[in-house]
Amino acid sequence: MSAGQHTFAFRQQGLSAWRALERGFDAAFGAGLNPLRQLGAIGFLATWLLLASGVLLYIVYDTSVEGAYQSVAALDHWPLASGRVLRGVHRYATDVLVVVIVLHIVREWLHAHERGVRRFHWLTGVPLVVFAAISAVGGFWLAWDRLGRYSALASAEWLDALPLLGVPFARNFLVLDAVSDRLFSLFIFIHIGVSLLLLFGLWFHIQRLTRAAVWPSRALALGVSVLLLVLALALPVRSQAPTASLAEPLALDWFVLWLHPLAETSTRGLAWALVAGSLALLLLAPFLPQPPRPAVAVVDADNCSGCERCFADCPYAAITMVPHPSLRGGHRLAQVDPDLCVACGICAGACPSSTPFRGIEHLVSGIDMPQLPVDALRSRLRQDVAATNATHPLVVFTCDHGASASIAADEDTSVLGLMCAGQLPPSFIEYALRDGAAGVLVATCREGGCEFRLGQRWTAERLTGQREPRLRARMPRERLALVQAGPGDERVLAAAVQGLRERVRTLPTPSPAKPGPPHHV
Repeated sequence: MSAGQHTFAFRQQGLSAWRALERGFDAAFGAGLNPLRQLGAIGFLATWLLLASGVLLYIVYDTSVEGAYQSVAALDHWPLASGRVLRGVHRYATDVLVVVIVLHIVREWLHAHERGVRRFHWLTGVPLVVFAAISAVGGFWLAWDRLGRYSALASAEWLDALPLLGVPFARNFLVLDAVSDRLFSLFIFIHIGVSLLLLFGLWFHIQRLTRAAVWPSRALALGVSVLLLVLALALPVRSQAPTASLAEPLALDWFVLWLHPLAETSTRGLAWALVAGSLALLLLAPFLPQPPRPAVAVVDADNCSGCERCFADCPYAAITMVPHPSLRGGHRLAQVDPDLCVACGICAGACPSSTPFRGIEHLVSGIDMPQLPVDALRSRLRQDVAATNATHPLVVFTCDHGASASIAADEDTSVLGLMCAGQLPPSFIEYALRDGAAGVLVATCREGGCEFRLGQRWTAERLTGQREPRLRARMPRERLALVQAGPGDERVLAAAVQGLRERVRTLPTPSPAKPGPPHHV
């Protein structure tokens, strides 16, 4: 087996384990509150908490060598433990940010999101790891207790291991009298200046995402905030002994300062090799051999009305609106940027011209996917429904990145796979029922688990009438089921199909449709 095959097998095993972990958290908290599905948003929440608490801490911070320790230690004496809460939230939010960054990198790599057009997000995320690490470590120096001096000295000695530096940095900390207010100005710049670079990098990191999640769900944000508050009160963060004292052992924050003991117990060269090698792997990952890239969405100018629905629904800002080549006044045309399109098909599901009820032999929509055009989907649907001899035939639309429908297959069931559930125009559901299907089931990924970010959300909103194109209100909703079934949820999908099968058998001959939401499983 080649190295590439070993990597692929390892990635698949890791992805299966990760998805099992996500399902476990779903069972415990629900998909909407699953922190593993909102890692990026939790990272932003931690950043906002760090920014807010950091501003307050800086207001009371004494930037002199003599006053730094006292101003930080004085937080313990604020009334109602407010100082301890402020400092504890700042420290524990840092730990949360570090953990979330590591988990986010692991998750994105397991899902192969460093490839193709998502390479931009991966590569712009690598500097954020460096900025977060520098800012976090530099924050310990400002307290200027024994831990702060130890971290500053260990960092300086680690930098001294580089052969390019002539004057050793460590000599600034070997003698306490050598530490000056000017050095503290450097500490403040490192902590605050690099933090500002981190904020700018985060903004740049999400530039190619529409509706980027910079805030987790309200309940999850409240839960994380309460957790930090409890930790701040139960395990208060206090200054350790002054720098000149040797009375007590150091209490390390292992989430942030793990590199210091590693460099001491091994060699500084090994620590440099580990850090440099890890960053090199992160930077090289997007450029390793990759499978062929799928074809991107294609716009047909004769059928594009310029309605902007595809523009509004694209998760990756790959569609812009430009003047129509016909030069008709006010008429616009969708334009796809191939460097941004991930080939999810959500735009095709949003296009009003994708309806199968159009009376033309070859269905051409304003925007479509060459791999699975709406005409091929309509032809397949017609053939499958016509070929079945079942009394109550079912049609199941599934996502290629969700649960496999093989376990739900039966003589009365036609399964049509989509690149994303969001690729399905809602009118196909009514078309299937008019064409002879007794029931239709639409299977999306779990909430927060869509491979293309917004496919599950847009599908649910379209079928419940909250988003264009809407499923028409007169459609018989009792013959429709909507289920969230991600990878590994095959039994959930099979149960949903069986439930729909049993329900339609009890229904009378189709009558005029009545309004109402689809039946959720």
